[in-house]
Amino acid sequence: MTQLAHAKEALLTPQMEAVAKDEHLDAQELIRLVAKGEVVIPHNKNRSAKAIGIGTRMSTKINANIGTSDIECDLAKELEKLALCTKFGAHAVMDLSTAGDLKEIRRIMLDDSALILGTVPIYAVAAELDRQGKDIRSFEPEMLFTEIEAQAEQGVDFMTVHAGITQWSVQAHDMKDRLVGIVSRGGSLLKRWMLFTGQENPLYQDYDRLLDTCYKHDVTLSLGDGFRPGAIRDATDATQVSELIVLGELVKRARARGVQVMVEGPGHVPYQNIVANVQLEKRLCDNAPFYVLGPLPTDFASGYDHISGAIGGALAASAGADFLCYLTPAEHLCLPDLNDVKQGIIASRIAAHIADIAKGYPQAQEIDDAIASARRNMDWQTIFRLSVDPELAQKRKSETSSMMNDRCSMCGNLCAIKTDKENELG
Repeated sequence: MTQLAHAKEALLTPQMEAVAKDEHLDAQELIRLVAKGEVVIPHNKNRSAKAIGIGTRMSTKINANIGTSDIECDLAKELEKLALCTKFGAHAVMDLSTAGDLKEIRRIMLDDSALILGTVPIYAVAAELDRQGKDIRSFEPEMLFTEIEAQAEQGVDFMTVHAGITQWSVQAHDMKDRLVGIVSRGGSLLKRWMLFTGQENPLYQDYDRLLDTCYKHDVTLSLGDGFRPGAIRDATDATQVSELIVLGELVKRARARGVQVMVEGPGHVPYQNIVANVQLEKRLCDNAPFYVLGPLPTDFASGYDHISGAIGGALAASAGADFLCYLTPAEHLCLPDLNDVKQGIIASRIAAHIADIAKGYPQAQEIDDAIASARRNMDWQTIFRLSVDPELAQKRKSETSSMMNDRCSMCGNLCAIKTDKENELG
């Protein structure tokens, strides 16, 4: 049975119990939310990862993407990135590797980290075809389902599948001009195969088979947005919305089968349209947990997309998005290095925390209140300990003001807090 199936029978699993404790939520209320599909707890039966809840009344979670490419394949470096994900507070990792021994890479990542792990199975299929000197037009649906089963048995906790790209939604895409077109790797691969063969997307055509595999291993489906906009000018067009309509149908079918499911979202979206995009997903997908890729409210920030993504992510999550996929300074440019991964995680954590305060999540406000009180008392150790990057905060303080524990070097003797305290003493 899956977490969802247990919840439908009002059964409390150890994972639900752990999530309820972490989120300071009554266990029976969590069972109700999981049973409705408004909260997912990705937790493959074949692996023991830290249980986290994603969805309604949960704190906002963040995901970090790592993985090899055919241009740069260095497993040791990817494992260093994986360690940074734990150190700096990511809740999940997606292995997007497309080069090297992909099965072995997943095995090592699953063994080396307690974070939940996600994948995009069609990447492995496309990578194998490329190794054979073929492209995606040569792919057989059985290859993809075999890969999904193998990854589920290996212990992958959630999988992105682009099941919403159908012959119908492809037609909607063809009727609408876009500046960038398709920016989803999985989406572009499936569209190419569908146009070449004239066949329906096998992930949609044989969705029940996919659900059977996910139910067997309790793999959470992350319904990918293969038609997500890759430019703010392309956002919320007929292409994107047509796919979202299909995803709403697939959410209902997954829940009916007892399979946990969340929905991925855009992408590049103008700032003024982000809230509407969140509301649209929640309406069409029956309040399924929303996993947003950014969103990026501008195409102007090359080299700084982690900042742009944090701005969009804070707004999206405050409006109801549940899961933020980080962006790094390397986005759109190159494979992220170790510092890029750190900066991406930190930026997304700040966005998530801002959103949690806006949504009234009590524990988020408590952290800010504690930091504010510590600033009043010049309690630097508490400030460092509770800040998003304690090492950096302590380093910057010690660089110029290590001898001034009652003030910082910015204000020096004119420190407002110091002066105000002296005013109180008369």
